Amino acid sequence: MFAEENGLHGDPRIKAISDAIRVVPHFPKPGIMFQDITTLLLDLKAFRYAVDIFVDRYRDKQISVVAGVEARGFIFGPPIALAIGAKFVPLRKPRKLPGEVISEAYVLEYGTDCLEMHVGAVQPGESVLIVDDLVATGGTLSAAIRLLERAGAEVVECACVIGLPLVKGNWRLNGVPLYVLVEPRLDDLECTL
Repeated sequence: MFAEENGLHGDPRIKAISDAIRVVPHFPKPGIMFQDITTLLLDLKAFRYAVDIFVDRYRDKQISVVAGVEARGFIFGPPIALAIGAKFVPLRKPRKLPGEVISEAYVLEYGTDCLEMHVGAVQPGESVLIVDDLVATGGTLSAAIRLLERAGAEVVECACVIGLPLVKGNWRLNGVPLYVLVEPRLDDLECTL
C-alpha cells in the first residue's frame, strides 16, 4: 500500500520525498522515466523523512533482520536496521559475496538475474523486512522473498521508496505485504514507463 493510503495522506513529508526525486527522461533507454534517488540523498530533510517513516512503521514489529536488495536497498536498509535494532543482510548480485552463498534466480524482461546471500546470514524463524528503492513489476522482490524463505526466515513486509503504477492495487508479492512511500513523478512529460 502507498503510505498516503495508510494514515499519511496530506503528510508534507511524502511531498518532500517525492519532490526530492529527480526524473531523468529517456534513461537508460528511450521511453523510460528514470526515478533518480541520488537527489533524494542530497536533500537531508527528505532523506531523513524517508528513513523516519519506515522506522515509525517497523519499530514495534519485532523485526530481527532488514535485508537490502543490491544496490539501493543498501542505502535505505542500514539506517532502518540500526534504528529498529535489527541486523542488516545484503542481498547481492552473483559473485559479490566471498563466502558460501544461497542463491535465487529470477526472470527479467530480457534475460535472467540472481540474488545471493551468505549461508547463515539469516536464521530459521527470524522476521525479515526487505528494503529496496523502487518496485516496478515485483520480480526482484519476489526473488528476495523466495531466497529468504528458503533460508527459513519469515518475511514480514517489503518496503520501497517508489512504486510504479503497475503495482498499484497489488499490495502482496508471494503473499507478503508491500509498502511504498511515493508514486513516481513524471514531471508532466508524456513518456511511458
